[in-house]
Amino acid sequence: MSQTNVKTDRHLLGLKHLGQEEIVGILNRAAHWEQAGKVTPLLEGKFVANMFFENSTRTRFSFEVAEKRLGAQVLNFAAAASSVEKGESIYDTVRTLESMGIDAGVIRMKPIGLLAELADKIKVPLINAGDGNNEHPTQALLDLYTMRKTFGEIKGLTVSIVGDILHSRVARSNLWGLQKLGAKVQFCAPDNMQAPELAEYANYVSMDEALQADVVMMLRVQLERHDKGFIRSAEEYREHYGLTVERAGMMKPHAIIMHPAPVNRGVEIDDELVECERSKIFTQMSNGVPIRMAVIERALA
Repeated sequence: MSQTNVKTDRHLLGLKHLGQEEIVGILNRAAHWEQAGKVTPLLEGKFVANMFFENSTRTRFSFEVAEKRLGAQVLNFAAAASSVEKGESIYDTVRTLESMGIDAGVIRMKPIGLLAELADKIKVPLINAGDGNNEHPTQALLDLYTMRKTFGEIKGLTVSIVGDILHSRVARSNLWGLQKLGAKVQFCAPDNMQAPELAEYANYVSMDEALQADVVMMLRVQLERHDKGFIRSAEEYREHYGLTVERAGMMKPHAIIMHPAPVNRGVEIDDELVECERSKIFTQMSNGVPIRMAVIERALA
């Protein structure tokens, strides 16, 4: 196998085209890193660039902690403080960092489809930290990891994903990953937030039906879309699609609540539920570090 092919295989662009065996391998390796010590020199001398062309807090810090625990040198790049503001293309920026000797790049961006084009041209491994409404593979992997730790296995679970499916990269990556591991996925969303192209892969159900799943995953309401007419008000959204205390009482006794964060408390989920016993929201955040350690190791080790 050529060096180029080896590195291409180490890209992580999404879960849609990642095999079941490889997904399970990442989850298993994350379990190892969760049990291991906090810092290892595994990637000593390697340089990883976190290239965030879109704002992020949890994802960027999670990657940075993961990289440093593996002993890598971390370069943090923010588009707002870069030549991108002066008109430099994303490709030129990534190509520049590659020319300086980075060993891998973690990229978050708004354009859809651009990441795949970059991966064809850039020789270092690239890891998708979220691209448009396409995919967010490491978020889905940490979600899968959280479910597997909770239930023992994912096969046979029913997972309801509730909210703005149309604009959600989290929903898409979870759909592909969950189905490959044998779970049933169903969506619940207002008519104007449904993604028609995904209807052949998962049914759209009512809120009452969604609550009968093993996992109820609430998506963040992008309140900025209020100005574009997707939601009339936060209060109305909560009334029809929010996970209220009353609705949580309709869930199965063993069911769990998940959310990719950041959370709009009192909108998609009531404040009292964010840290309740059945909520796994902060557990998901914690699980993000070993998952990203496994992904970075896959790219570089």
